[in-house]
Amino acid sequence: MPVLPDELFSLVERLALAAREAAEAAASAVINTLAVNRPQPYPSMNEDARQIRRALRAKARQLGEGSQTAGLQPLIEEIAYQQWHRMLFSRFLAENDLLMHPSGVAVSLQDCAELADDEGEADAWGVAAKYASEMLPGIFRMDDPVVQVRFAPEGRIELERILAETPEVVFKADDSLGWMYQFW
Repeated sequence: MPVLPDELFSLVERLALAAREAAEAAASAVINTLAVNRPQPYPSMNEDARQIRRALRAKARQLGEGSQTAGLQPLIEEIAYQQWHRMLFSRFLAENDLLMHPSGVAVSLQDCAELADDEGEADAWGVAAKYASEMLPGIFRMDDPVVQVRFAPEGRIELERILAETPEVVFKADDSLGWMYQFW
């Protein structure tokens, strides 16, 4: 595979910074929606939402070295990073025919979208992350509460837009993922 062309460095940097900003805004909204930053859950929250809230509050305490308040911003950053990472790495795998269905056949993100209902996932990204976690369980840890949250549609759509703006050549370059993470 080739290296990232020089003329794309500024584009990759711009996209990575835009992704971080969008992902952190979406993660902050999740924190508010799940009342992670409040002493009590919202009365309307179902048990699944309460369970993820408890797990995120525990994660915030861990990140804040015992202080939940100190851990909220690191939690937002962790949610943002992990959600973006799932999408970015899934696209990288798919663009390079490395995203594998459990049967061993390479799948595209379009294939993942078509399989979403059958797989019990909301969209292509959920299917792609599920398949990637089976291939690379150390990189895609599905048991971590920061990857179990789901961004609101506006946050997810913004990240999808950024990925759509990313030229295919970026995903074909040997060093592009490293640069994307570096610029993050």
